[in-house]
Amino acid sequence: MKLLTFTHTQPGAKPKIGAWLDGDIVDLEAALSRGHPGDNKFPDSLRSLIAAAPSGLAAARRALDGAASVRHGDGIRLRRDQVRLLPPIPDPHLFFCVGKNNKSHLEELVRNQLIKEIPKEPTGFVKLNSVMVGDDAAVVRPHGITTLDYEPELTFVIGKRAFRVAKGDALSYVAGITLTNDLTARQIQKQEVASGTRFWTSKNMPGFGPVGPFVIALDEVADPHDLWITCAVNGERRMRVHTGDMIFRIGDVLEHFSRWMPFEPGDLIAMGAPAGVAVGQPNADELYLRPGDTVEIAIEGFAPLRTRIVSAEEEHA
Repeated sequence: MKLLTFTHTQPGAKPKIGAWLDGDIVDLEAALSRGHPGDNKFPDSLRSLIAAAPSGLAAARRALDGAASVRHGDGIRLRRDQVRLLPPIPDPHLFFCVGKNNKSHLEELVRNQLIKEIPKEPTGFVKLNSVMVGDDAAVVRPHGITTLDYEPELTFVIGKRAFRVAKGDALSYVAGITLTNDLTARQIQKQEVASGTRFWTSKNMPGFGPVGPFVIALDEVADPHDLWITCAVNGERRMRVHTGDMIFRIGDVLEHFSRWMPFEPGDLIAMGAPAGVAVGQPNADELYLRPGDTVEIAIEGFAPLRTRIVSAEEEHA
């Protein structure tokens, strides 16, 4: 099951919970109302649905099963171009990003003076909810930024409150996985590293948090640390990397950080960028994102998360 949040394209449309079905979007509340008329207490957000597990997920499965034979035109099964995809969970309690967490990527960071030390335990930073965007969003490259870089990251979605979690129990706290493109302004990041501050402005400019396109239920993933993640710009592959390259796995991360701070249902944990980002390449200036570029990141076997880069002038046109 691949769960998402969408709106219809008309102005003023409210966010709804949906599911991805063979490239179409299923309105789960509408599907449940049709197939199970008495089952009218459907959660109002994907975060609430996850928090209501197992009953929330069971209701979503009933709705999706009933929609498999439904055709277009009845308001239940919608074509992709009829909707706008939002971040699957637009309102997490915490959008947490693990840093310096891929062996090969560390070499790139050291070479480009983007870290001062090799971490001996998990480290991280926070992205703001306000920078999150969904699939096919237009993201503005800010004025003066010439080093906009892509970072495709496997992202875990927390399924129940996680506090003081043991490493071996970590996956029992996970509802599913999604993707984050941790867009980064490298020139600002270098200034932050030089000044000794944590990553903040460089990773929290408007639109710098594409997430999606959906949450893949964990029971559909044999091993989240045995996946291939790809990144392409304008159809040209920039990387194909394996999630087994992570230094700290989700068990390490949850055990470490949940000692002091709880994670709530729907929280996101992006697991860090792999090698292959633009800043790590000898021709980085040619690879940084420019207005007109389209970035696609994907877990192989699943639909990609697409982001369009535009200029500030285009945004206001």
